[in-house]
Amino acid sequence: MLTSAQLVTIDQVRQALSLVEDPEIHRPLTELDMVGAITIEPGGAIGVQILLTVAACPLRERITSDIRAAILAIEGTTTVTIEFGVMTDEQRTALRKKVSGDEPSIPFAQPGSSTRVYCVVSGKGGVGKSSVTVNLAAALAARNLRVGILDADIHGHSIPAMLGLRAGPTQVDRMLMPPSAHGIKVISMGMFVDNNEPVVWRGPMLHRALRQFLTDVFWGDLDVLLVDLPPGTGDIAISLAQMLPTAELLVVTTPQHTAAQIAERAGAVAAQTKQHVVGVIENMSWYDAPDGTRRTPFGAGGGTLVSQRLSDRLSADCPLLGRIPFDPEFSAASDHGSPIVLSAPKSPAATVFHDIARALTPAPRGLVGVRLTVTPR
Repeated sequence: MLTSAQLVTIDQVRQALSLVEDPEIHRPLTELDMVGAITIEPGGAIGVQILLTVAACPLRERITSDIRAAILAIEGTTTVTIEFGVMTDEQRTALRKKVSGDEPSIPFAQPGSSTRVYCVVSGKGGVGKSSVTVNLAAALAARNLRVGILDADIHGHSIPAMLGLRAGPTQVDRMLMPPSAHGIKVISMGMFVDNNEPVVWRGPMLHRALRQFLTDVFWGDLDVLLVDLPPGTGDIAISLAQMLPTAELLVVTTPQHTAAQIAERAGAVAAQTKQHVVGVIENMSWYDAPDGTRRTPFGAGGGTLVSQRLSDRLSADCPLLGRIPFDPEFSAASDHGSPIVLSAPKSPAATVFHDIARALTPAPRGLVGVRLTVTPR
């Protein structure tokens, strides 16, 4: 009669591990050369060595549970022991080249990229552009999309705080693995400064930082990348248009007509950069008073005005995608690191965000170019 140790083979263990993905890179551990020695002891006791990219891997527990589940599914296995090691510098370099290639490039600018890139722009500060970005990302993620946010507001970074994100990126050779919050991958200058220190940079350094965020960060296979741009039409907006020429613009305004005129300028940049304005979002549109009346403390019609003027100016349809009501809980939720889409999913503001996300959701992908996990029999 065969013993359980004789029933389990190293090939079976490696096959099981080939179905376990690195949670950040989303490729099999075996393909990334993260599996070291495998031992099989009498009685079905399996030992596995896993080489982590860094010792303080933030997702070690998830990797452990995924490996245990995969190996315990092999008939004859009784126990699983996992020993963690750390890759050498040479192994990390090999992994980085395997994942991102020899020369860094902007994946979203490549002809085969299926990631929709939306640059969230505004003409002036104070219109809630970053709050709109965060909540829209959460609404898109709720639709089972893979979403990332690039906080391109280098001087006024705020995205990590709005998502309650305190972790920084993990560095693998010259590649940065962005942390996630609420299922959203994020990179921001706020992750690289201490004690709220100001970033005092001019054009060339801003351009270099943005390029590194796009080339050195491993974003993975995103469905949507939201880029939170600073207000106005300065260096960063021009740099992003050069680096991501196929990105589409989302213009955020308030109902006030003066603010709408300034927002129009931000959208009109598309005429010079040859980009497409996918739509306009009006923030702080109205609120329902306790007496049941609907009030508009910030004016009315700004979003419609921007939509009409940009449509005429660009000779293309720039629809008003949604009007977000004013709600004190909106900003309070962001201050607590939880977007209102998540903290109050049934609120009027959250409902509008879900409607906008539905309008911006990319069409389902086909199977061309998609990695398929195949288990040989």
